[in-house]
Amino acid sequence: MRETDRDHAMFEWLGSVRVADVDAIRWALAGADGRSEPVSVRRAQQWIARCREAGLVESARPLFRDGAVVWVSHQISGRSAPDLHRQTTRHEVAVGAAAARFLAHGYEWERDRRPVVKGVDHQADGVALRPEEKILVEVELTPKTDKRYRDIFANHLSRHHSEGVSAVVYFCTNNAAIAVQKWVDSRPSYNFIHVLDVFDVRGRWASEKSSAWPELTGHSPTSRVDVANESTSAATLWGGR
Repeated sequence: MRETDRDHAMFEWLGSVRVADVDAIRWALAGADGRSEPVSVRRAQQWIARCREAGLVESARPLFRDGAVVWVSHQISGRSAPDLHRQTTRHEVAVGAAAARFLAHGYEWERDRRPVVKGVDHQADGVALRPEEKILVEVELTPKTDKRYRDIFANHLSRHHSEGVSAVVYFCTNNAAIAVQKWVDSRPSYNFIHVLDVFDVRGRWASEKSSAWPELTGHSPTSRVDVANESTSAATLWGGR
């Protein structure tokens, strides 16, 4: 297989998120091509098949998904295959879904830095970057305790002031979105934190729950958990209806 620049970009991204489903591959391929609309399922599957035949990616179907998930092979990453039975794998796939959409809209994606002070500092699920934008991305499939949110939000606020973090975006299930939004509403200083209710209970990006993307450069959240009537164009941007 002759590897292209797009392939290398895909391998780098896939290695950073660890594992992704076919839908995320559709969006990531679009981003690698400089496009904002996802490629077809057929094209994504063709790319996966081509790379799998060359031993560059591997795939399997976990119990918690209807379809296959994909990861870079040991040949590229030097790492063993992910344990698809781990409880955290569902979360990793969901992170890939969010990351891929950022790629398709002109952002770069990277892992967040490790906590500076263990037990006090917080590591986000990823960082989306564009010129003059540094967005911490969190995927929340289950609500955390109030104590954890208190510590995490304090860390978000500190990094907003000291590390140039322009926004924090939470991609959530409905229950988690309600819990996170409660903390966003608790202090005006959290107005750079945005909450999107986009995942179903299995951690799949649910097209019928797609919501408008917040205006991240504004001073107040424009996207809340009660976003059922947002515009079709905005919904299409982040997953379609």
